[in-house]
Amino acid sequence: MFLKQLQVGNMAVFAYLLGDEDTGEALVIDPADDVSRICALAEKNHLIIRTIVNTHGHVDHIGGNLDMKKRTGADILIHEQDADMLINTPAMYLRMFGAKPSPPADRTVSDGDVITVGSISLRVLHTPGHSPGSMCLYGEGLVFTGDTLFVGAVGRTDLPGGSWSVMHRSIMDRLATLPEDTQVLPGHNYGAAPTSTIGYEKRNNPFLQ
Repeated sequence: MFLKQLQVGNMAVFAYLLGDEDTGEALVIDPADDVSRICALAEKNHLIIRTIVNTHGHVDHIGGNLDMKKRTGADILIHEQDADMLINTPAMYLRMFGAKPSPPADRTVSDGDVITVGSISLRVLHTPGHSPGSMCLYGEGLVFTGDTLFVGAVGRTDLPGGSWSVMHRSIMDRLATLPEDTQVLPGHNYGAAPTSTIGYEKRNNPFLQ
C-alpha cells in the first residue's frame, strides 16, 4: 500500500494519496490545492488516480476538485448529506479561499459504504457535527478523520449545520470505539504532530475526556 500525507494550500489542509501498488490504482482524499504536486507524486509512483474523496463539503477541502478531475477524470465521492455543498459554495467563499467551484459529485456514499482502491477498502463512518455529511474513512490500522478529529483537538462546530453535541457523540461512538492503535490521519496540520492514534487521543485530547 502506498500512502502519502501532503500539506496543501494556505489552510494547512492535509490531502492524502492512497494507492494499491499492485494494481496501480489510487484515490486522493481532500485535494484542496496543489493538484499538480499531488498528480506528480502519483505519476512518480506509477499510480493512476481513479477517485476523489471529500471528507466533507467545506470550501477549504474541495478547492482542488475541479483541477483534479480535469487532470485525471476521477470520480468525485462525498457523503450524501454534503453533496449539495459542492455545487452551492457561495462565490464570496470561493474568492476568500482562492478556490475554484467543484463539479457535482459523481457518486454519494452513506454510513457503512465501502470505498475501494485496488485491493484496499475504506469503510465510511458518518460522523456529523462539523457538517451534516462529515465522514471518516476507516481502513485496516488507520482512519482518515477529516475535520472531525484533529491531533489534540476537534473540528469547529460554529458553521452552518454544525453541532458540538452531535460531533461529540460522533467522536465518542464512532471513533473512540476503534482499536486504540488505529492511526489517526487528520484533515489539517493543527496539532503537535501530523498524526496520532486513537488511544493517544482518548488519553490526551481534552475534547475526548
